[in-house]
Amino acid sequence: MVLVFAMTAMLWGIGSVMKAPVRLRFGMILGLWLAVVGAHAVLPLGNPVLQATGGNLRVWLSIGVVVAIVLAYRRLIAALRARAVPVAEPVEKPGSFRPAELDRYSRHIILREIGGPGQKRLKQARVLVVGAGGLGSPALLYLAASGVGVIGVIDADEVDNSNLQRQIIHADQRIGMPKVFSAEQAMLALNPFIEVRPYHRRLEGDAAAALIADYDLVLDGTDNFDTRYLVNRLCAEAGKPLISAAITQWEGQISLYDPARGTPCYECVFPERPAPGMVPTCAEAGVAAPLPGVIGALMAMEAVKQITGAGETLAGRLMIHDALYAQTRVIGVKKRVDCAVCGARH
Repeated sequence: MVLVFAMTAMLWGIGSVMKAPVRLRFGMILGLWLAVVGAHAVLPLGNPVLQATGGNLRVWLSIGVVVAIVLAYRRLIAALRARAVPVAEPVEKPGSFRPAELDRYSRHIILREIGGPGQKRLKQARVLVVGAGGLGSPALLYLAASGVGVIGVIDADEVDNSNLQRQIIHADQRIGMPKVFSAEQAMLALNPFIEVRPYHRRLEGDAAAALIADYDLVLDGTDNFDTRYLVNRLCAEAGKPLISAAITQWEGQISLYDPARGTPCYECVFPERPAPGMVPTCAEAGVAAPLPGVIGALMAMEAVKQITGAGETLAGRLMIHDALYAQTRVIGVKKRVDCAVCGARH
C-alpha cells in the first residue's frame, strides 16, 4: 500500500513540475487506482503484484468511495458558490443616520421640537459662515456639533496669537495657519460625520453671489461694515435667510434677516453706515473674551431653529445683549419701503 501512495505522490509531483492541469493529474491517479483495483480483482492470492500493492480489494474500494465522496462534496460547494448571488453592500440613503449618529444626536432627537425629522433637516442643510473669528468660532463649533450636514466657512485671515483670547475654535499650535483650515480641523475633530468646506479668501466679486446661492442659510460674523452690507445684499437677491451679529467691548446684537419671507433686511434696520471712528473695532476698543461666545452661540441657536422650524426665531426682532450689566432686550424691527436693497424688490 505504501508503494501505491508513493506512486500517487510521484504522479502528482511530476504533473505539478510539468504544470499539467489538475484535472489531468487526478486522471492519472484515477488510472493508478483502477489498475490496483483491477489487479486485486483478477489476480490470484499470493501474486507478487498483490503483495506489492498491499491491502485487499475491499480496502481499495473503500478508499475510492471516500475520495469520490470528498471530490463530489467539493464540486457541489463550488457549484453552489458560483450560483450564489453576492449580497450588495447597503447603500446609505441621503439623510439617513448611522448608529453612531443616532447616539450622538439622541439629545436632539428626544426634543419634541426637533425630533428625528428636525435632525434629518439639519443633516441635509447647507450653512455658510462668513468669518472664522470671534463670532464664527462658537457658531461653527455648535453647527458642527448639531449635525449640520454641509458647513462652509470663508475667511482670508490667518490665526494670530491675539485671536486666542476669544476665538476658541483655534489653538496655539495653529498660529499662522489660515483660519478656515484651523476651523476645519477643529470641526471635524468634534464631528467627523459632517462636511466642511473651507474658502481661504475674501467674500467679494461675482464669486460671492455664486457661493451664497449654493447654501440654504448664511451666518455673518464679520467685523467690518463693507462685508456686512455686501452679504446682506447678496442674501436678499438670492432669497437666502441671513443671521447677522456684531459685538464690541461688552455689548452684542443679533437678528435674522429674511426679506423674501416678509422680514426686514439688515439695511432696513441700519440704512446708513456709521461715520468712520464712530464704531471702533475689537482691536481698537477691546472685547470681553466670553462675549463672542454668547452671541456666536445664539447665532448657532437661531440657525438650528431656522432649519428645523422649532420655536420662534429672531426674524423681525433685534436682540441686544449687555454683558457688563447682564441685561438683554429684544426690540421689534420692520421693513422700510424705501430700502435700497429690499424695498422695491419685495
